[in-house]
Amino acid sequence: MTERDLPLVIQGGMGVAVSSWPLAAAVARTGNLGVVSGTALDTVLVRRLQDGDPDGHARRAMAAFPVPELAEGMLRRYLRVGGRGGTPYRPGPRLGLRQSAATQQLLVLGAFVEVWLAREGHGGLVGINLLEKVQMAIPATALGAMLAGVDYVLVGAGLPRQLPGLLDGLAGGQPVSYQVDVAGAGDAEHAVTLDPGALLGGRLPLTRPRFLAIVSANVLAGYLARDERTRPDGFVIEGPRAGGHNAPPRGPRRLDADGQPVFGPRDEADPLGIAALGLPFWMAGGFGTPEALAMARAQGAAGVQVGTAFALSHESGLVEELRAQLLDQLLEGSIAVRTDPLASPTGFPFKVAQLPGTLADPGLREARPRLCDLGYLRTAYVAENGALGYRCPAEPVHTYLRKGGRVEDTEGRVCLCNALTATVGLAQRRADGWLEPALVTLGADLAGVTQLQALHPQGWSAGQVVSWLTGAATV
Repeated sequence: MTERDLPLVIQGGMGVAVSSWPLAAAVARTGNLGVVSGTALDTVLVRRLQDGDPDGHARRAMAAFPVPELAEGMLRRYLRVGGRGGTPYRPGPRLGLRQSAATQQLLVLGAFVEVWLAREGHGGLVGINLLEKVQMAIPATALGAMLAGVDYVLVGAGLPRQLPGLLDGLAGGQPVSYQVDVAGAGDAEHAVTLDPGALLGGRLPLTRPRFLAIVSANVLAGYLARDERTRPDGFVIEGPRAGGHNAPPRGPRRLDADGQPVFGPRDEADPLGIAALGLPFWMAGGFGTPEALAMARAQGAAGVQVGTAFALSHESGLVEELRAQLLDQLLEGSIAVRTDPLASPTGFPFKVAQLPGTLADPGLREARPRLCDLGYLRTAYVAENGALGYRCPAEPVHTYLRKGGRVEDTEGRVCLCNALTATVGLAQRRADGWLEPALVTLGADLAGVTQLQALHPQGWSAGQVVSWLTGAATV
């Protein structure tokens, strides 16, 4: 890659469809990298279809899918013309190590739809953000994104050492496997397998996208860069002020008076050391201002990744009521973002915007019945009898303990899968009438959005964010 090929701004891949296709498309049209969130896109698609796909966007993308009979079958299964009428969403298949063709086809189709819509009508760059913590979804989601012509795949929340080989294999139309962490497996290896030709009824032309590894420390970047089998095409260096999941602090675990993890100098990457690896990189987490962009460039970065400013833009997938509340708090100076060490079932710290009526409220957390019915963050384990099972610290405590989990791992856990789908207007309504509450994540550095609000008191577009960051003329 030459410097001229590289975007100056990468829009962060946030939440479940917060980084929606309209947001990614808007950023891509500016000549920068628009990114869709790749998490739970199978659920996003089936819920949009069950809501009637009122604007026809999903059906338009599905009509472009290269295996029409597969798309038509999913429409027959999930589309409800006119919507659900308040009834619960019908679930799709859950992730597991041994995946049916239907499970993988839905993952492929969900990713294809989101990326295809983000790329529609322009020639800009579009990426997809995947979580290494959701390993079982990665092969099929990557395949669907590649079928839609995705330009970049970004992966964080873990050490994505398998991605280069996976993308190479998929681009070559070969069967691939992706090793999955299984608790109690010892030296035994477990993997998700995917055969693109068998799944789709023949080999389809695919182009390998560029791969950016999202890491938090020089040592992790160095580990990936030293071997061609794990070497990415570049890095996003994400500091502890970034939204969503954060890498745990290095060294002994310490909490401040508010119960938040204490990050120190060891948790900040050294840009000069990253630059010495010879791969392009972008700085993230507290780099959402023009001054921070200039500083990152001076340190050798190709640019920055920015999340919060785009999450609050008009095109993001956030429910409008939540965005309005956050902007009101920002104007009042009362907005607060807490690094919660317990909320995520992954065990990683997770940034939570302190917004009334969401699961930031301890009382609402306590009131929510514990269950795990989406299961993206559950982990595989080997039971005492040798059978393979799945568990999540956010499921009912007695269920988790029966599966060999520790009670201390259940304390304070939140069902992020249901909460983050609610954040984008796809909340499940239970048969008893319970409506899943939302949870909003933002970065801890609010300097950028504070400045943007002064410039744009009525809110801002994604194009205005890029314009402001890069010093271009007002959009």
